[in-house]
Amino acid sequence: MEPLEIRITQDFICPWCWIGEKKLEEALALEGASEHVTYVFMPYELNPDMPPEGRDRKAYRTAKFGSWARSQAMDAHVTQEGRLHGLTFDYDLVKRTPNTLAAHRLVWFVQSEGGDARALVDAIFRAYFTQGSDIGNADVLVDIAASVGLDRGRVSDLLASQEGYAQVRKLEAAGALESVNVVPTIKLGSEIVSGAQPVPVFRRALRLASNVANRAVGTEAAAS
Repeated sequence: MEPLEIRITQDFICPWCWIGEKKLEEALALEGASEHVTYVFMPYELNPDMPPEGRDRKAYRTAKFGSWARSQAMDAHVTQEGRLHGLTFDYDLVKRTPNTLAAHRLVWFVQSEGGDARALVDAIFRAYFTQGSDIGNADVLVDIAASVGLDRGRVSDLLASQEGYAQVRKLEAAGALESVNVVPTIKLGSEIVSGAQPVPVFRRALRLASNVANRAVGTEAAAS
């Protein structure tokens, strides 16, 4: 049977995307399905108009949420939830809100060559939320890519060019046509989970998706 495709639409400044992916991994492990899925990551930019150099995070979040105190309260909630799933958020280190287009181009590059981008995606999230790295900076992304085994020179060339730019924009447009306006949006076969839902929600979606896939295989076998 073909592996179940899991399509994840996410952005790297979205903490709930990282948390949601960890909850999904927990659900897959509990269902014994971790080895029977393939991942496809789809780009989404929460701030498509962010300057290439990003913005000071405190100024940006204060303007967006009305006060720095409110932003800090939201960060504390995220930090607590992340800790429950083995993730470390250290917002004291995060000084800038980055432009994430280059990071999405890098993920596109790995997938366009048939690679599994899971390690890269996790490394980018970890660099931003745990280490406070500026993931909008090309040199930082090269270091992250090299840390998961990608060729430093090839990644540097990619980010210095316009390669992947049009393709990422096309994927974002496709998501918009499918009315994807929440991240993470996780499509498991025929099932869709919006947001970082509890692990049981992902388990239920996995079972439903597997049942649909199994019925489809059975129907094809009966017709052959």
